[in-house]
Amino acid sequence: MSESIPTLKPQVFKLGLIINPWAGIGGSVALKGSDGVAEAALALGAVPLAPQRAKAALTELLPYKEQLHILTVAGAMGEDLALELGFSVTVHYQSVSEPTTASDTEAAARCLSAEGIDLLLFAGGDGTARNICAVVDEHTTVLGIPAGCKIHSGVYAITPAAAGKVVAQMIKGELVTVQEAQVMDIDEVAFRQGAVRAKRFGEMQIPTELRYVQSVKSSGKESEALVLDDLAAFVVSQMDPDVRYVMGSGSTIAAVMAELGLPNTLLGVDVVENGQLIASDVTANQLQSLIKPAATKLLITLIGGQGHIFGRGNQQLSPAVIRAIGRENIQLVATKTKLQQLNGRPLISDSGDAALDQDLQGMMKVLCGYNDYVMYRLGYED
Repeated sequence: MSESIPTLKPQVFKLGLIINPWAGIGGSVALKGSDGVAEAALALGAVPLAPQRAKAALTELLPYKEQLHILTVAGAMGEDLALELGFSVTVHYQSVSEPTTASDTEAAARCLSAEGIDLLLFAGGDGTARNICAVVDEHTTVLGIPAGCKIHSGVYAITPAAAGKVVAQMIKGELVTVQEAQVMDIDEVAFRQGAVRAKRFGEMQIPTELRYVQSVKSSGKESEALVLDDLAAFVVSQMDPDVRYVMGSGSTIAAVMAELGLPNTLLGVDVVENGQLIASDVTANQLQSLIKPAATKLLITLIGGQGHIFGRGNQQLSPAVIRAIGRENIQLVATKTKLQQLNGRPLISDSGDAALDQDLQGMMKVLCGYNDYVMYRLGYED
C-alpha cells in the first residue's frame, strides 16, 4: 500500500493595510495639510483622495490574489477597498471615531503588527508615517503609499503604483533589500504660515528598490544664489503680455516672484499677469476659473532630492488644471545642482491621474540659468 505524498500549499503573503482616508484632503483647497482640518476641507469642497491612491497600489496586486491575504481595518481605513477589489480580507481593528484620527491609525498599526504580517502597507502622508512609527516594532517592515500633502519621509514609494510593484516583487519571492528609512514631519501650523520646520521622528524598516522608493527630501536653502538670480531675471524677461502665469510653490519660484517685486506664497500657488499679482494662495477650483484658454502658462520647479513636479505639496495643481494648461505650456525651472541631486533618476509626476502622468512622460526642457536649458526625462520608460 503506497503512502500519499502531502501537497504543499503555496505560502500566502500576509499584507497589513491601513488607509488614512483624510490624508492630503486639505491640499486642493490650499489648507496645505490634513491635520485637524478634515471637516473644514470637506466644507470647502475637497474630495478624499487617499482611497483612490490606495486603489492604484492594490490594483498592481490583482494578479496575485490567490497568493495574498489582507489584514486590515474596518470600513474606509482598508476593508471597503480591499473587498471592492475582491481580495481575501480579515478585519482586525474597528475605528472608534468619525472622522478617524491619529489614535485610530496608531491602534490599527499596533494591532496589525502583532498579527505577524509580512508587510504593513499604508496610505497617508508624513503625519500617518509618524503615527505608525510611534507604535510598530523594529521588526515590522512597512511601505507607504503617498497620499498626503507633504511627503518628506523616506518610507514612501515614488507613486501609488510603484508601491504596488514593490509588494508584488515580495509576493513573487524576488530578492528585495530592506533598510532603515527616516520618518520626517513638519509643523503644519507653521507650514500654513509659510515656514518649513521639518525634523526626524524616527526610522522604520522598508523594502527598498531604487526605481520605486523615494529619497528623503533635500532640505536647506539653495546655495547657488547667483544662479537663481540669473534664472529669475531671464524668466521675467521672457514673460509675455496678457498671458496668465500660474506660479508653483518652492524657493526657485519664490526667486522669480522676488524679481517681479511681488509677494509670494512660498508653499502655495499664486497667479500673475502683466507683472501684477491677481490671485494669491489659490485653491484648485479657483485656479480652474482663472485659467485663460491658450493664454495661461505654468511655472514650476521640482522637489530637491526626489524629483517630483506634481503631487507633492502642490495638489492645487489638480489633473484638471494641468490638462487645461497643457504640457506645452509648462515651464520647468531648476538649477543644475538640483537636477544633479537626482543622480540620474527621472522627474516624476504623481498627479493622481495615471493617464495624465503617462501623457506628461518624455524629455522636457528645463531652464537652469540665464537662457541656459537642459533636456531631462520626466517619468520612467516602460
